[in-house]
Amino acid sequence: MKYYMGMDHGTTAVSFQVIDDNKEDVAYFKLNRDKLSNDEINFKDSVCEYVDVNKINLLAMTYAMGDSINKITPLDEVNDRGILSIKGAGKVTGGGSKVYNDILELKIPSVLIPGLHRNCDFMDARFRASYSHCASSEKVSLSYYAYCITGWKNMIIADISSNSVCILVEDGKIRGALDACIGAMGFIHGPIDLEMIRDIDEGRKTANECFSHAGISKIAQVDTKINRVKDEIIDKALAKNEDALLAIDSLVMSVVMEIYGLYGIAENNLDGIVLTGSGGIMTEPIDISGMIREKVESIAPVKVLTSHSGAIGSSYIAYDVYKNKKEEIMGIEVLR
Repeated sequence: MKYYMGMDHGTTAVSFQVIDDNKEDVAYFKLNRDKLSNDEINFKDSVCEYVDVNKINLLAMTYAMGDSINKITPLDEVNDRGILSIKGAGKVTGGGSKVYNDILELKIPSVLIPGLHRNCDFMDARFRASYSHCASSEKVSLSYYAYCITGWKNMIIADISSNSVCILVEDGKIRGALDACIGAMGFIHGPIDLEMIRDIDEGRKTANECFSHAGISKIAQVDTKINRVKDEIIDKALAKNEDALLAIDSLVMSVVMEIYGLYGIAENNLDGIVLTGSGGIMTEPIDISGMIREKVESIAPVKVLTSHSGAIGSSYIAYDVYKNKKEEIMGIEVLR
């Protein structure tokens, strides 16, 4: 039996999905970024607990912004890890870099998935002209998973977690997206507003510090380690803390605004709307998913996926690139 592996380079953790020749699940595991950076855990030891690395036909991986490549590219042809810069991308722990290096050392056949940015000619020219960056590369992976699961060629995908990003797919291709720094708030990251611009100009904070505290944590007045932010907001909301309740309502509002914004510029009728990410799928203890669904289901049917969508989608990309010889994924060219 041979295997296909997907990687999701997330804000709080790097996660992996392994599937087999029949596209059946083999394993899913997650590595905390802080523990990776402190050498408490590593990819080499962890992957060997689940699968023989010599039997992995292909690994499809995401890394940071993915903004110096615009095609799905063999890892040995990628320069500088496929990024222009690590700056301005939220908190940097170094954990993801260690995973990247481990994959190279293990010599696992791999491809790197690009992010969505101004050099992606498959996207709508208006998005490319308006925004230097629209989404990091795991949004490509979760979009492909949504496409494979639903069969919808025209949809809006809302990925709601540490940051929130919505993606517009038309005719089975990614047409555009709204990144966390320009659109809806997540639990940690969000758009930089006027007050933050003043803080930056007057030297009180860096732009990256503002971005990393512009999510609903600023409303809930939660300032803790990134892997604790969401839980503390939810705990405060359950205790009927007014700031935390307002934070949840504000998250829902900003995501709904973003979905309606993409709906307004879509050229095709939507087949559906997909919710994913830890916030997008949450029904307990607070029904964030239901709150969003209630506001948008008049546009199109709503499908709720899993918080593992990025890792699963990456494994599907690995499978289809290797086994089905796909030459493009969601409009993105595959280099051989």
